[in-house]
Amino acid sequence: MSTKLSIADVEASADRAWEQEIVPALVDYIRIPNKSPSFDPAWREHGHMDRAVELIAGWCQKQPIEGLTVEVVRLEGRTPVIYIEIPARGGGAGKGEGAGDTVLLYGHLDKQPEMVGWREPLGPWEPVREGDKLYGRGGADDGYSAFASLLALRLVAEQGLPHARCVVLIEACEESGSPDLPAYVDALAERIGKPSLIVCLDSGCGNYEQLWTTTSLRGLVQGTLEVRILREGVHSGAASGIVPSTFRITRQLLSRIEDEDTGEVRVGALHVDIPPARMEQAGAAAAVLGSHVHDELPFVGGARPTTAEGKELLLRRTWRPALSVTGAEGLPPIANAGNVLRPFTKTKLSMRIPPRLDPRKAAAALKETLEKDPPYGAEVSFKVSEPSSGWDAPALAPWLEKAMETASLAFFGKPAIAFGEGGTIPFMAMLGDKFPEAQFLITGVLGPQSNAHGPNEFLHLAYGKKLTCCVASILADHASRQ
Repeated sequence: MSTKLSIADVEASADRAWEQEIVPALVDYIRIPNKSPSFDPAWREHGHMDRAVELIAGWCQKQPIEGLTVEVVRLEGRTPVIYIEIPARGGGAGKGEGAGDTVLLYGHLDKQPEMVGWREPLGPWEPVREGDKLYGRGGADDGYSAFASLLALRLVAEQGLPHARCVVLIEACEESGSPDLPAYVDALAERIGKPSLIVCLDSGCGNYEQLWTTTSLRGLVQGTLEVRILREGVHSGAASGIVPSTFRITRQLLSRIEDEDTGEVRVGALHVDIPPARMEQAGAAAAVLGSHVHDELPFVGGARPTTAEGKELLLRRTWRPALSVTGAEGLPPIANAGNVLRPFTKTKLSMRIPPRLDPRKAAAALKETLEKDPPYGAEVSFKVSEPSSGWDAPALAPWLEKAMETASLAFFGKPAIAFGEGGTIPFMAMLGDKFPEAQFLITGVLGPQSNAHGPNEFLHLAYGKKLTCCVASILADHASRQ
């Protein structure tokens, strides 16, 4: 099976549109510090989110797509959503599916905070292009998605091929766990319809040499662990040895949930049985990636990963729970750290949980484990923020599996690879529950060293162009599937 698209023509058109239209728009977008509401509670007053919405919606409205409608939808008290509709083209309702057949394409426009450690001359809000890499916060995660979605549809139309009716949904609080999105999906339910294919461009790739599709995502339980032993700090000379350090108590509590030598999570309720098919996919992906599974990460000299076995590393990143301590309070800066036994220690815990695990049950198990029988009678509390579900994709329909392989071979010259991702996209679990019959194409540009959420985030432009072509090819195949 070969792609219905003219490869040379589509690649030339995609390159031209990216260079002349998308990259300039992304440069402007990167300059907008539209942090997600969790990181900017005053987002309404600051106006950055509205600027980003205006920029992206304005670009979309100018696209030469017949029947295109673009609307900014605002529900009271919630972040906005860009809702886009494109009618079916050339009989692209899909055989046997009826005129209401729909493809839903998804992305988001809110961003993670700045993070320290950007190298000169880079910075989160100042776009810098170095060859095929466009640096700056949010370009890859996930500012490019709206532009690439509409360009993919343009490419199909330029080839004179049909596509189904398409809905593009761009939200503004994904980096906060998508708390506003369910309300919008409910409010727009009749307009969205029942998608037969859902395309998400907010995921990653194992390399920049072929099409990578995501088959699973981890969930997330975040919370603040507080340990308090004194009403106020006291001289360490008077209290140490009598009063246990809240830092030491915190270490004890963390050891309840994590083996400090291996990193293995000790709470049995946070584990699931890994499906054999996902084990096989991890093995196949590890064979392709080799040492790149860990080489892409910025280890300091002499440091090494938790194991040298590539398949196991991928499983640890995708199907096994893992703890990170992402923040702390109660610890003064070193320059101001006197000889004081501190009254409390707070730590922000981030527990990645496997797909198929109920996040609320996981949160309850963590809370019980941390709070029961506190050492030395200390005051211990674990306050959980809204947990997020993981996601495990349904079995691929034969047409989609073939379409992904065809697209990857056409535009990369290499086969498509499926693997799990370690991050969380709350929208996927919600849509999986709402549209159980839908097929999913979950992909994205977050590849080696792209460093979403961290310093030096970049968008790999050459990969973004080819990925856009692949999406166009799959949309065309979707319209003529049997």
